[in-house]
Parts: sequence; C-alpha cells; structure tokens
Amino acid sequence: MHPIKRFLNTITSRLLVDVTGGDLSFLVRASMHSRLLARYRAGMIISRVRLVSAMFAVLTPLWIIVDFLVFDAPLSVMLGGGRLVTTLAFVMLALAYESSPYMKDAYRSLAIMFIIPTAFFIYSHLLLADFDNEGGAAVIAAGYAFLPFVLVAGLSVFPLTALEGIVFSLPVLLSSALVAIMQMDQINWSTHLGAFWLLLLIAATATLAGMSQLAFVSALVRQANHDPLTHCFNRASGEELFNLQFSNAERNELPLTVVFADLDNFKSINDGYGHDTGDRVLIAAVEAIRGTLRAGDALVRWGGEEFLIMLPNTDCRSAVAMLARLRANGLGLRPDGSPVTASYGIAEKSADRARDSRHLLEMADQRMYQVKASGKNRWMGCDRIECNSADVPCRKPDVQAL
Repeated sequence: MHPIKRFLNTITSRLLVDVTGGDLSFLVRASMHSRLLARYRAGMIISRVRLVSAMFAVLTPLWIIVDFLVFDAPLSVMLGGGRLVTTLAFVMLALAYESSPYMKDAYRSLAIMFIIPTAFFIYSHLLLADFDNEGGAAVIAAGYAFLPFVLVAGLSVFPLTALEGIVFSLPVLLSSALVAIMQMDQINWSTHLGAFWLLLLIAATATLAGMSQLAFVSALVRQANHDPLTHCFNRASGEELFNLQFSNAERNELPLTVVFADLDNFKSINDGYGHDTGDRVLIAAVEAIRGTLRAGDALVRWGGEEFLIMLPNTDCRSAVAMLARLRANGLGLRPDGSPVTASYGIAEKSADRARDSRHLLEMADQRMYQVKASGKNRWMGCDRIECNSADVPCRKPDVQAL
C-alpha cells in the first residue's frame, strides 16, 4: 500500500469509531455502499430532514418578534415576510416529503433543506445592506451573518460521506462568498476572510462528524444484518436485500439469477467430529463461495448449511460459468480429507418467467431439493442438470412441475 494512503487509513481508523483502514473508501464515496446500508441511510436522512425542518418551522417565525422590536417598520416587515415564506417552505418539507428507501430522494430532501435557509440568508443580507442600523439593531443585524455557520454545522446531524459533506457545504460557502462580493465596499475584508476561514473549519469538522455517524450506522447495520459465524447476510436481511434486487431488475429490465446451495452430508460432520469442526468447515466453504463472487453479488446464510447466492445483472450462462468455477476450485475439505460438495438449484427471473421474488426463490429452492434427492453434488436449473459423472444422464428440469 502507498505510504500516504496507509497514513490516511491509520488516521481515519483512529478518529472514526468502528472503522478499519480498509473502510476508508467506503467513508469517502457512497458507491461503495451496499443496498441495505443505502436503504437504512436514506430513511435516516429523510427522517432527520423532516425533524430539522419541523424545528425550524417553529423557530423561524418566533424571531419575527425580535425583528419588530429592534428594526424600523419597513425593514422589520420585509424581514418578517421573508421569514413567513421560509417557514411555509419548512412546513411543506416537514409534512409533505415522504419517507423513501432511495438515496436519490434523501439527497433531494437534504438539498431542499439547505436551499431554503441559504435563500433567506442571501435575501436578508441584501435587505440589511440597504438600511443603516445602530445600537441593538446593528447587533441583531450582525447576527444574521452567522446563519451559514449554523447550516454547515447542521451537516454533523446526517450520516454522510466525505464527498457528500463537501457537495452540501459548498453552496453555503459560495453563498457566503457571494454576499461578501456584493457588499465589497461595505465590509472589512480581513474580518470577512477570518470568518470565511472559520466557516471552512466548521464545514470540515461537521463533515468528519457525519463520516463518524456513517461509520457507526454501518457497524449497526452490519451487526444486525449479518450472520455472526460466517459474516454472510442473515436470512431476514437477505430477504429484504433480494426484494430490492428483484424490484431493481424488474424496473430496469435486467437479468437476475439466484442460486440455492446446500452443503452435502454436513450433519455427519457435526455428529462425527463436533460442532467446532463443523463451524470451521462451514467457514471455509463460505470463503470459497465468496472468493468466486463479484463485488455486487451477495451471499446469504439461509439456515444451517444452506445458502442463497444472489447474482444481479447475471443471466443463466454467466451463473452456470460461476458454478463451474466454484466446483473447479472446491469448497474445502471434510475432516476425513474428502472434498466438501454441495447441491445447487438455479433460477433466473426472465428465463423462468418468475411472477414475483418469492416465486423465483421457490423455483431455485425446489430445484436444489430435487438435486439432493437425485444424487447430490450437481446443479439443476437454467435448462440443464450438470452431472458429476458420465453415468448419470443430464436432463432438462420439469419446470411446469415446480
């Protein structure tokens, strides 16, 4: 590993809880996230956007009283009008924006939440620049300049990557710079530069806090959705993930293949050598399967020694090629030195004309049990059985009976 990258990984792992050096890229960009993490994160972001919007919908109009007490009538009326429009926008965002499992909706809600106060910040500063305020009015007017600091500090409430923190803080920084340029003849540039530098530091700190939240959310999702022994997805999270995969494949007209795998004669290992030995054999088999899969594939421990392999954007030909590689590489050895084998059932969404996600799973599951009943150590599906020996004839599965 490059020394600079190793140094950054070390610093990140020390600063952010539950993060190892290998997770640095996952905290930088969202493309490294699993669908389940994206789903939970989207729900969390939208929920917090609605909560923050509701809070500002209550607090924003209350400040109208202060404006009327310290500013002259024309200025206080115009500021009050701006606050009422801002309040209405926050109310609409808090009440009208629905929860969604998609990050694009979370990004949209977060962007709207930042646009509303940023627009009011620009409006209020342009308005205050046209009036001469003294005493208490000058103090309150100066307080309006702190709105960008509140906005960028608010980023710490959301579980965001480094790139997302930069993207959402950048418009606030640009609006602050825009206001300074428009008031070039009225401001002390040294004071403004100092304030802008402080704003940058707060934005960086808030982004780091958001990354820490993301790391914590990821750890919770991983613990709640993964099998503690094999570190595969557990059945509950696997079903949720598969429904997402199926919906995505349907919506975008993409292939989707699932494979049920059941280790052959695994009970005899537990009975003859003990569960600790069985666990080691199981872990070795899982590592062999995982080593054959792509980054976008998913492995689920369905129960005991039975596993579900999800192959998004994969047709029958590619799925069979994957199983051929897996069988060639092997699943490890049993305690007596013989190879570990498994029985596989394959189903593909389009080729098998699956009515829904449950139908696709049932076809793969039934084919796997047919294989176990007819000799084990082979697969059925995708219009063929791949036989393990020449004396066992291959035939097409009776799809109508499944």
